[in-house]
Amino acid sequence: MAISANDVKVLREKTGAGMMDCKKALEETGGDPERAVAYLREKGIAKAASKAGRIAKEGIIFAYIHPGDKLGVMLEVNCETDFVARTDEFRNFVKNIAMHIAASNPVAIAREEIDPALVESEKQIYRTQAINEGKPEKILDKIVDGKLDKFYAESCLLEQAFVKDPEQTVGQLLQALVAKLGENILIKRFERLRLGE
Repeated sequence: MAISANDVKVLREKTGAGMMDCKKALEETGGDPERAVAYLREKGIAKAASKAGRIAKEGIIFAYIHPGDKLGVMLEVNCETDFVARTDEFRNFVKNIAMHIAASNPVAIAREEIDPALVESEKQIYRTQAINEGKPEKILDKIVDGKLDKFYAESCLLEQAFVKDPEQTVGQLLQALVAKLGENILIKRFERLRLGE
């Protein structure tokens, strides 16, 4: 069943969950909006989204140095209270994300942070590839959109499959932690350093 962009938009407005989460929920529930809301609530995503507007100014800055001392990550993750910042769950999450960044080398945290010029360049490459493969003109946009989604899934931290559990994305892991701890949590920024680069 094809899920329309409008269906995703309506579910997103209703739950506050991310677009990709809403699309997945609709796909999992056969396009039924009520069941999709329940699905998001069960996963803790809708609850987490309701906290997204709250100010997160506490947290920690974490440094991870990969064995061999040739690769390191500096990471800032924010939460609402110092109490949560001191919990083992929060700190383990931050450590796991730093290790994930070391392993996966994301370009940015979210789609919106990727340079639009880079996105446009990727679109042109994908379109040219599809034309060179003899794909029909009427499906070029779908092909480009599909390849662009794959590009985002490889380049954006929140969309990458989590290295310790590829069944979920980093974004889903974050939303689950938000739902569990009851606070807005943001991956604010990171820097990945490799010796000699």
